[in-house]
Amino acid sequence: MEQQQPEPSGAAAVSLRGVRKTYGDVVAVDRVSLDVGDGEFFAMLGPSGSGKTTTLRMIAGFELPTEGEVLLNGADVSRLPPYQRDVNTVFQDYALFPHMSVGENVGYGLMVRRVGKGERKTRVGEALEMVRLSGYEARKPSELSGGQRQRVALARALVNRPKLLLLDEPLGALDLKLREEMQIELKAIQKDVGITFLFVTHDQDEALTLSDRLAVFNGGRIEQVGSPAEVYENPATAFVAGFVGTSNLLTGDAARAIAGAEGTFTVRPEKIHLADRGEEPTAGQCSINGTVREVVYLGVNTRYIVSLDGGGELVVVQQNQATSSMQALAARGRQVRLIWDREHNRTVAATGSTIEWEEIST
Repeated sequence: MEQQQPEPSGAAAVSLRGVRKTYGDVVAVDRVSLDVGDGEFFAMLGPSGSGKTTTLRMIAGFELPTEGEVLLNGADVSRLPPYQRDVNTVFQDYALFPHMSVGENVGYGLMVRRVGKGERKTRVGEALEMVRLSGYEARKPSELSGGQRQRVALARALVNRPKLLLLDEPLGALDLKLREEMQIELKAIQKDVGITFLFVTHDQDEALTLSDRLAVFNGGRIEQVGSPAEVYENPATAFVAGFVGTSNLLTGDAARAIAGAEGTFTVRPEKIHLADRGEEPTAGQCSINGTVREVVYLGVNTRYIVSLDGGGELVVVQQNQATSSMQALAARGRQVRLIWDREHNRTVAATGSTIEWEEIST
Protein backbone atom coordinates (compact mmCIF):
# COMPACT_ATOMS: atom_id res chain seq x y z
CA MET A 1 0.00 0.00 0.00
CA GLU A 2 1.38 3.43 -0.98
CA GLN A 3 2.32 5.67 1.93
CA GLN A 4 0.66 9.06 2.28
CA GLN A 5 2.84 11.74 3.84
CA PRO A 6 2.19 15.36 4.91
CA GLU A 7 2.87 17.88 2.16
CA PRO A 8 5.20 20.87 2.60
CA SER A 9 3.67 24.29 3.02
CA GLY A 10 5.23 25.70 -0.21
CA ALA A 11 5.68 24.41 -3.78
CA ALA A 12 7.31 20.99 -4.06
CA ALA A 13 10.93 20.98 -5.24
CA VAL A 14 10.94 17.16 -5.07
CA SER A 15 7.97 14.81 -5.33
CA LEU A 16 8.16 11.03 -5.08
CA ARG A 17 5.09 9.10 -6.18
CA GLY A 18 4.97 5.45 -5.13
CA VAL A 19 8.70 5.01 -5.76
CA ARG A 20 9.95 1.42 -5.49
CA LYS A 21 13.44 0.02 -6.07
CA THR A 22 14.28 -3.67 -6.13
CA TYR A 23 17.51 -5.57 -6.73
CA GLY A 24 16.36 -9.06 -7.66
CA ASP A 25 14.30 -10.28 -4.71
CA VAL A 26 15.60 -7.51 -2.41
CA VAL A 27 13.27 -4.52 -1.93
CA ALA A 28 15.47 -1.51 -1.10
CA VAL A 29 12.73 1.14 -1.32
CA ASP A 30 9.08 0.15 -0.98
CA ARG A 31 6.56 2.51 -2.62
CA VAL A 32 7.70 5.74 -0.99
CA SER A 33 5.70 8.94 -1.54
CA LEU A 34 7.12 12.25 -0.35
CA ASP A 35 7.02 15.98 -1.07
CA VAL A 36 9.92 18.33 -0.26
CA GLY A 37 9.14 22.04 -0.40
CA ASP A 38 11.11 24.62 -2.35
CA GLY A 39 13.80 26.12 -0.09
CA GLU A 40 13.46 23.49 2.64
CA PHE A 41 16.32 21.90 4.52
CA PHE A 42 14.96 18.35 4.50
CA ALA A 43 16.65 15.35 6.14
CA MET A 44 16.19 11.67 5.34
CA LEU A 45 17.06 9.83 8.55
CA GLY A 46 17.42 6.12 9.18
CA PRO A 47 19.79 3.26 9.99
CA SER A 48 21.99 1.53 7.42
CA GLY A 49 19.91 -0.38 4.91
CA SER A 50 16.73 1.61 5.57
CA GLY A 51 16.47 2.90 1.97
CA LYS A 52 17.37 6.55 2.50
CA THR A 53 20.54 6.58 0.34
CA THR A 54 18.88 4.57 -2.45
CA THR A 55 16.07 7.12 -2.43
CA LEU A 56 18.61 9.95 -2.71
CA ARG A 57 20.35 8.18 -5.60
CA MET A 58 17.05 7.85 -7.46
CA ILE A 59 16.44 11.58 -7.04
CA ALA A 60 19.97 12.28 -8.33
CA GLY A 61 19.54 9.90 -11.28
CA PHE A 62 22.28 7.45 -10.26
CA GLU A 63 19.58 4.78 -9.84
CA LEU A 64 16.34 4.37 -11.82
CA PRO A 65 13.16 3.45 -9.93
CA THR A 66 11.68 0.02 -10.58
CA GLU A 67 8.23 1.60 -10.14
CA GLY A 68 6.86 5.06 -9.48
CA GLU A 69 7.83 8.59 -10.44
CA VAL A 70 10.47 11.14 -9.42
CA LEU A 71 9.41 14.73 -10.08
CA LEU A 72 11.63 17.80 -9.77
CA ASN A 73 9.71 21.10 -9.71
CA GLY A 74 6.73 19.25 -11.21
CA ALA A 75 8.61 17.66 -14.13
CA ASP A 76 8.94 13.86 -14.34
CA VAL A 77 12.67 13.05 -14.43
CA SER A 78 12.36 9.37 -13.51
CA ARG A 79 14.21 8.18 -16.66
CA LEU A 80 16.57 11.12 -17.19
CA PRO A 81 20.33 10.75 -16.57
CA PRO A 82 21.95 12.82 -13.79
CA TYR A 83 23.39 15.48 -16.13
CA GLN A 84 19.89 16.33 -17.37
CA ARG A 85 18.59 17.06 -13.86
CA ASP A 86 19.07 20.45 -12.19
CA VAL A 87 20.66 18.72 -9.19
CA ASN A 88 24.13 18.52 -7.64
CA THR A 89 25.37 16.03 -5.05
CA VAL A 90 27.90 16.35 -2.20
CA PHE A 91 29.40 13.08 -0.97
CA GLN A 92 30.98 12.01 2.31
CA ASP A 93 34.44 11.51 0.76
CA TYR A 94 34.49 15.02 -0.85
CA ALA A 95 35.78 13.56 -4.20
CA LEU A 96 38.14 16.51 -4.79
CA PHE A 97 40.86 16.27 -7.44
CA PRO A 98 44.13 16.28 -5.43
CA HIS A 99 46.26 17.66 -8.30
CA MET A 100 43.97 20.66 -8.81
CA SER A 101 43.83 23.85 -6.78
CA VAL A 102 40.74 24.81 -4.81
CA GLY A 103 39.70 27.24 -7.55
CA GLU A 104 40.17 24.60 -10.26
CA ASN A 105 38.16 22.06 -8.27
CA VAL A 106 35.28 24.47 -7.74
CA GLY A 107 35.31 25.61 -11.38
CA TYR A 108 35.68 22.17 -12.95
CA GLY A 109 31.98 21.72 -13.68
CA LEU A 110 31.82 25.17 -15.28
CA MET A 111 34.82 24.35 -17.47
CA VAL A 112 33.12 21.12 -18.63
CA ARG A 113 30.08 23.20 -19.54
CA ARG A 114 32.37 25.55 -21.51
CA VAL A 115 31.61 28.61 -19.37
CA GLY A 116 33.97 31.46 -20.31
CA LYS A 117 37.12 32.02 -18.23
CA GLY A 118 36.02 35.44 -16.94
CA GLU A 119 32.58 34.31 -15.84
CA ARG A 120 34.08 31.13 -14.42
CA LYS A 121 36.48 33.11 -12.23
CA THR A 122 33.63 35.34 -10.98
CA ARG A 123 31.36 32.43 -10.15
CA VAL A 124 34.14 30.47 -8.42
CA GLY A 125 34.85 33.54 -6.27
CA GLU A 126 31.16 33.89 -5.40
CA ALA A 127 30.86 30.20 -4.50
CA LEU A 128 33.93 30.31 -2.25
CA GLU A 129 32.57 33.44 -0.57
CA MET A 130 29.32 31.55 0.15
CA VAL A 131 31.27 28.89 2.05
CA ARG A 132 33.59 31.43 3.69
CA LEU A 133 36.73 30.38 1.80
CA SER A 134 37.52 33.55 -0.15
CA GLY A 135 41.25 33.75 -0.89
CA TYR A 136 41.78 29.96 -0.89
CA GLU A 137 41.67 29.61 -4.70
CA ALA A 138 45.36 28.73 -5.11
CA ARG A 139 45.61 26.16 -2.32
CA LYS A 140 45.61 22.41 -2.89
CA PRO A 141 43.14 20.12 -1.06
CA SER A 142 46.05 18.58 0.89
CA GLU A 143 46.69 21.98 2.49
CA LEU A 144 43.18 22.20 3.94
CA SER A 145 41.51 20.80 7.05
CA GLY A 146 38.68 18.27 6.77
CA GLY A 147 36.07 20.95 7.33
CA GLN A 148 37.61 23.20 4.68
CA ARG A 149 37.71 20.36 2.15
CA GLN A 150 34.03 19.71 2.83
CA ARG A 151 33.26 23.36 2.20
CA VAL A 152 35.21 23.22 -1.10
CA ALA A 153 33.04 20.25 -2.13
CA LEU A 154 29.99 22.29 -1.19
CA ALA A 155 31.21 25.29 -3.22
CA ARG A 156 31.82 23.04 -6.23
CA ALA A 157 28.20 21.86 -6.01
CA LEU A 158 26.80 25.38 -5.51
CA VAL A 159 28.78 27.01 -8.32
CA ASN A 160 26.47 25.42 -10.92
CA ARG A 161 23.52 27.12 -9.21
CA PRO A 162 21.33 24.02 -8.93
CA LYS A 163 17.74 24.23 -7.71
CA LEU A 164 18.34 21.19 -5.52
CA LEU A 165 21.42 20.13 -3.55
CA LEU A 166 21.67 16.52 -2.39
CA LEU A 167 24.00 15.74 0.52
CA ASP A 168 24.88 12.08 1.19
CA GLU A 169 26.17 11.93 4.81
CA PRO A 170 28.58 14.81 4.00
CA LEU A 171 29.79 15.23 7.60
CA GLY A 172 30.29 11.54 8.38
CA ALA A 173 34.08 11.60 7.93
CA LEU A 174 34.62 14.50 10.35
CA ASP A 175 35.40 14.25 14.06
CA LEU A 176 32.69 15.21 16.55
CA LYS A 177 33.80 18.80 17.25
CA LEU A 178 34.32 19.62 13.58
CA ARG A 179 31.05 17.93 12.64
CA GLU A 180 29.15 20.09 15.14
CA GLU A 181 30.85 23.22 13.76
CA MET A 182 30.02 22.21 10.18
CA GLN A 183 26.36 21.63 11.10
CA ILE A 184 26.10 25.30 12.07
CA GLU A 185 27.98 26.33 8.90
CA LEU A 186 25.80 24.16 6.66
CA LYS A 187 22.56 25.54 8.06
CA ALA A 188 23.83 29.11 7.66
CA ILE A 189 24.91 28.47 4.06
CA GLN A 190 21.52 26.98 3.18
CA LYS A 191 19.75 30.04 4.57
CA ASP A 192 22.08 32.32 2.60
CA VAL A 193 21.70 30.59 -0.78
CA GLY A 194 18.01 29.77 -0.28
CA ILE A 195 17.95 26.58 -2.35
CA THR A 196 16.51 23.20 -1.35
CA PHE A 197 18.88 20.97 0.61
CA LEU A 198 18.06 17.25 0.81
CA PHE A 199 20.29 15.68 3.43
CA VAL A 200 20.84 11.95 4.17
CA THR A 201 22.10 10.95 7.61
CA HIS A 202 21.94 8.13 10.17
CA ASP A 203 22.74 10.61 12.98
CA GLN A 204 19.56 11.55 14.88
CA ASP A 205 21.08 14.63 16.53
CA GLU A 206 22.28 15.88 13.15
CA ALA A 207 18.83 15.50 11.59
CA LEU A 208 17.12 17.23 14.53
CA THR A 209 19.68 20.08 14.49
CA LEU A 210 19.70 20.83 10.76
CA SER A 211 16.35 20.07 9.22
CA ASP A 212 13.17 22.07 8.81
CA ARG A 213 11.43 18.71 8.35
CA LEU A 214 12.62 15.12 8.24
CA ALA A 215 11.51 11.70 7.08
CA VAL A 216 12.39 8.66 9.20
CA PHE A 217 13.15 5.58 7.06
CA ASN A 218 12.96 1.96 8.17
CA GLY A 219 12.97 -1.19 6.06
CA GLY A 220 12.62 0.71 2.78
CA ARG A 221 9.58 2.66 3.94
CA ILE A 222 8.92 6.03 5.58
CA GLU A 223 7.68 5.69 9.16
CA GLN A 224 7.03 9.40 9.78
CA VAL A 225 7.46 12.85 8.23
CA GLY A 226 7.36 16.02 10.30
CA SER A 227 9.28 18.82 11.97
CA PRO A 228 12.05 17.80 14.40
CA ALA A 229 9.83 18.74 17.36
CA GLU A 230 6.84 16.77 16.02
CA VAL A 231 8.89 13.64 15.34
CA TYR A 232 10.65 13.78 18.71
CA GLU A 233 7.70 14.69 20.91
CA ASN A 234 5.04 12.63 19.13
CA PRO A 235 6.65 9.72 17.28
CA ALA A 236 4.20 7.95 14.99
CA THR A 237 5.59 4.44 15.42
CA ALA A 238 7.45 2.42 18.02
CA PHE A 239 10.49 2.41 15.71
CA VAL A 240 10.57 6.23 15.58
CA ALA A 241 10.21 6.44 19.37
CA GLY A 242 13.25 4.23 19.83
CA PHE A 243 15.40 5.54 16.97
CA VAL A 244 14.96 9.30 17.29
CA GLY A 245 16.57 10.07 20.63
CA THR A 246 16.41 7.74 23.63
CA SER A 247 13.00 6.47 24.64
CA ASN A 248 11.82 4.28 27.51
CA LEU A 249 9.50 1.55 26.28
CA LEU A 250 8.04 -0.70 28.98
CA THR A 251 5.51 -3.53 28.85
CA GLY A 252 4.08 -6.16 31.20
CA ASP A 253 4.48 -5.77 34.96
CA ALA A 254 6.47 -2.53 34.70
CA ALA A 255 3.82 -0.90 32.50
CA ARG A 256 1.04 -2.10 34.82
CA ALA A 257 2.87 -0.72 37.86
CA ILE A 258 3.17 2.72 36.28
CA ALA A 259 0.09 2.98 34.08
CA GLY A 260 -2.23 0.65 35.91
CA ALA A 261 -3.17 -0.96 32.60
CA GLU A 262 -1.99 -3.47 30.02
CA GLY A 263 0.04 -2.30 27.04
CA THR A 264 3.30 -0.49 26.38
CA PHE A 265 4.36 2.64 28.24
CA THR A 266 6.86 5.29 27.18
CA VAL A 267 8.40 8.49 28.57
CA ARG A 268 11.49 10.39 27.42
CA PRO A 269 14.50 10.10 29.80
CA GLU A 270 15.02 13.84 30.19
CA LYS A 271 11.45 14.26 31.51
CA ILE A 272 12.16 12.11 34.60
CA HIS A 273 13.47 13.53 37.89
CA LEU A 274 15.77 11.36 40.01
CA ALA A 275 14.68 11.89 43.64
CA ASP A 276 15.21 10.40 47.10
CA ARG A 277 12.81 7.66 48.21
CA GLY A 278 11.19 10.01 50.69
CA GLU A 279 10.18 12.63 48.11
CA GLU A 280 6.47 12.55 47.31
CA PRO A 281 4.98 13.41 43.92
CA THR A 282 2.56 16.31 43.68
CA ALA A 283 -0.83 16.26 42.00
CA GLY A 284 -0.38 15.67 38.28
CA GLN A 285 2.82 13.66 38.72
CA CYS A 286 3.67 9.98 38.45
CA SER A 287 6.32 8.12 40.42
CA ILE A 288 7.89 4.70 40.84
CA ASN A 289 10.67 3.32 43.05
CA GLY A 290 13.86 1.72 41.81
CA THR A 291 17.61 1.25 42.27
CA VAL A 292 20.32 2.88 40.15
CA ARG A 293 21.98 -0.04 38.35
CA GLU A 294 24.43 1.88 36.18
CA VAL A 295 25.69 5.44 35.75
CA VAL A 296 27.10 6.81 32.49
CA TYR A 297 28.81 10.18 32.98
CA LEU A 298 28.76 12.18 29.71
CA GLY A 299 30.16 15.53 30.83
CA VAL A 300 27.22 17.82 30.05
CA ASN A 301 24.76 15.28 31.42
CA THR A 302 24.61 11.90 33.12
CA ARG A 303 22.57 8.86 32.11
CA TYR A 304 21.19 6.77 34.97
CA ILE A 305 19.85 3.25 34.30
CA VAL A 306 17.35 2.45 37.04
CA SER A 307 16.06 -1.06 37.80
CA LEU A 308 12.45 -0.71 38.94
CA ASP A 309 11.19 -2.48 42.06
CA GLY A 310 8.27 -3.85 40.05
CA GLY A 311 10.46 -5.12 37.22
CA GLY A 312 11.88 -3.49 34.09
CA GLU A 313 14.14 -0.47 33.73
CA LEU A 314 13.90 3.22 33.01
CA VAL A 315 16.67 5.47 31.69
CA VAL A 316 16.96 8.91 33.27
CA VAL A 317 19.04 11.75 31.81
CA GLN A 318 19.92 14.77 33.96
CA GLN A 319 22.08 17.79 33.24
CA ASN A 320 25.17 18.18 35.41
CA GLN A 321 24.44 21.78 36.36
CA ALA A 322 25.71 21.34 39.92
CA THR A 323 26.91 17.72 39.87
CA SER A 324 30.51 16.54 39.62
CA SER A 325 31.53 13.26 38.00
CA MET A 326 32.26 11.77 41.43
CA GLN A 327 28.80 12.75 42.73
CA ALA A 328 27.12 11.30 39.65
CA LEU A 329 29.05 8.02 39.78
CA ALA A 330 28.37 7.68 43.52
CA ALA A 331 24.68 7.24 42.72
CA ARG A 332 25.31 3.68 41.54
CA GLY A 333 23.36 1.31 43.86
CA ARG A 334 21.28 4.15 45.34
CA GLN A 335 17.60 3.54 46.04
CA VAL A 336 15.61 6.29 44.33
CA ARG A 337 12.15 7.48 43.42
CA LEU A 338 11.53 8.51 39.82
CA ILE A 339 9.06 11.39 39.43
CA TRP A 340 7.71 13.05 36.27
CA ASP A 341 4.73 15.06 35.10
CA ARG A 342 1.85 12.91 33.94
CA GLU A 343 1.52 14.94 30.71
CA HIS A 344 4.75 13.33 29.47
CA ASN A 345 3.33 9.81 29.72
CA ARG A 346 2.23 7.90 26.67
CA THR A 347 0.77 4.46 26.17
CA VAL A 348 1.57 2.76 22.91
CA ALA A 349 -1.26 0.83 21.27
CA ALA A 350 -0.23 -1.02 18.11
CA THR A 351 -2.38 -0.45 15.03
CA GLY A 352 -0.50 -2.17 12.22
CA SER A 353 2.87 -0.44 12.14
CA THR A 354 1.44 2.75 13.65
CA ILE A 355 1.08 3.57 17.33
CA GLU A 356 -1.50 5.74 19.03
CA TRP A 357 -0.44 8.08 21.82
CA GLU A 358 -2.61 8.62 24.87
CA GLU A 359 -1.94 10.32 28.17
CA ILE A 360 -1.81 7.92 31.13
CA SER A 361 -4.42 9.04 33.61
CA THR A 362 -3.48 7.03 36.69
